[in-house]
Amino acid sequence: MPFANHRGQRIHYTVEGSGPLIVLQHGLLLNAASWKQCGVVDALADRFRVVCVDSLGHGLSDKPADPEFYDQEQRAGDIVAVIDDLGHERAHVVGHSMGGWVAVGVARFFPTRLASLAIGGWDFLTGLPRGNAGPLTYGAFMTFARRTAPQLTGWVTSDLEGGVRACFDALGQIDGARDAVLSSRVPVLLWNGQDDAPHVPMQRFAAENGLDTMSVPGDHLGALLHHGVEVGRGIGSFVGRG
Repeated sequence: MPFANHRGQRIHYTVEGSGPLIVLQHGLLLNAASWKQCGVVDALADRFRVVCVDSLGHGLSDKPADPEFYDQEQRAGDIVAVIDDLGHERAHVVGHSMGGWVAVGVARFFPTRLASLAIGGWDFLTGLPRGNAGPLTYGAFMTFARRTAPQLTGWVTSDLEGGVRACFDALGQIDGARDAVLSSRVPVLLWNGQDDAPHVPMQRFAAENGLDTMSVPGDHLGALLHHGVEVGRGIGSFVGRG
């Protein structure tokens, strides 16, 4: 069971297939296995070395409660630590939701380690969704998640909640994101579910800046969990052109 070590924390990851390296980073409350369960890994592993990373605070990775471990540069460094552990110089980095935020962090702080960048389900211009009362809060998010997706929240016990909260709170860090994406000097794909809030603004941003896009059916989670094979094939086509 492979682990990379970064800033004293163990970062778990899985590996399937062979070929150019693709690193997949999941969203909040999911884990590395989610990419396999929804079909993304199987859609890619015949042509690529597919690595799925358990984010800090999730899966089999360490779960410190201290918020200082969860800022964007350190989380992006976790991805780089996995790339290093595998003996690669660069990787095609793919992120969904919180994982998209981490992927943007790689572009911002470690751009030379990217072969390409694919950001899904994350509006890096505005960050967390906003309502009439302001940005989405952790409490409101978890209340909604526990009601609508209890299968994703059952593992968040009181002793682990500090790390999950720190993950959520760090998502407010969006300074420099736009410039990092546009100056990355690698192919960039923005992909979203057609019913997900970032779909329209990210499609518009891509059109204005000459970036690749992919749209799949579904909302924020449904686009990935119910259309993973389509997502995987689209990512494979994007990466394969490079």
